Amino acid sequence: MYEFTKIGTMQFVLWMTGTVLFLGIPVLIAILWTVKKKEKFTSVLTGAVTFLLFALILEKPIQNVLIFPTAMGLPNHGIAQFINARPVLWAFLVGFFPGLFEETGRFVAFKTVLKNRKNRETSISYGIGHGGFEVMLILGLTYINYITYGFMINTGAYAETIEQIAEVMPDQVNAYLAIPDQLAAFTFGTLVISIYERVFAVLFHIGASVLVFYACRDKKKFWLYPLAILLHTAMDAAAGLVVADVIELSDWGLEAVCTVSGLAVFFGAYFLLYKKDGQAPEMADNT
Repeated sequence: MYEFTKIGTMQFVLWMTGTVLFLGIPVLIAILWTVKKKEKFTSVLTGAVTFLLFALILEKPIQNVLIFPTAMGLPNHGIAQFINARPVLWAFLVGFFPGLFEETGRFVAFKTVLKNRKNRETSISYGIGHGGFEVMLILGLTYINYITYGFMINTGAYAETIEQIAEVMPDQVNAYLAIPDQLAAFTFGTLVISIYERVFAVLFHIGASVLVFYACRDKKKFWLYPLAILLHTAMDAAAGLVVADVIELSDWGLEAVCTVSGLAVFFGAYFLLYKKDGQAPEMADNT
């Protein structure tokens, strides 16, 4: 019978706080923005649905089959072995897939569902939906999982689950055995890093949405679309290089990179495109 250290009350408080923040704040920001700017809330929803479709339904399975086949229960084929044996290539592809699919998702959305919405505020509405839904899905649901695991560990249900896993998937046991120690080590600083990182990630998504919006609205600015892919790839690839141990950075060092990237893309798009555009002419019927 497996035995694990009990999860403390403080961890549960932090996870519950994180759940409320990561699920509630994105919705609150979306409501405040759309009400203040008299924007259609469907622009926000389009950003959320497009992220779900292009990032999770399309991108992740393709990326996993190509780079992480064993995570999907598939044989470790030659392409995956080639990529995983080359950390720099691995980091580039880990960054390129989100860059290509998410920015293409924005492009498709602005060219189809949102094609009649010419007001500049739509670009930010979409970005709030895209970035906000990512926060809710990735961190909000993750913290709910933490709470669930915590209760299972403290009641002994987790140990029973491990025994069942050991019978059917013995090669996966070590990964599950590491989870209780990771959860027990969760601190206020861990929560702060998560919040900090998401703030600048959302700013990046809003900035990238502005770039692609103008790429769709003006043929002469089409180059902003591949630029958005390049910027997105660069930011995620930098994190990939750290994970692959190609470069050494502390957690806060990596957050500094994300901070600079998020601020540069957001303010660059805001001042050079959004603000400069001024009161852009809108369609008579902004539907």
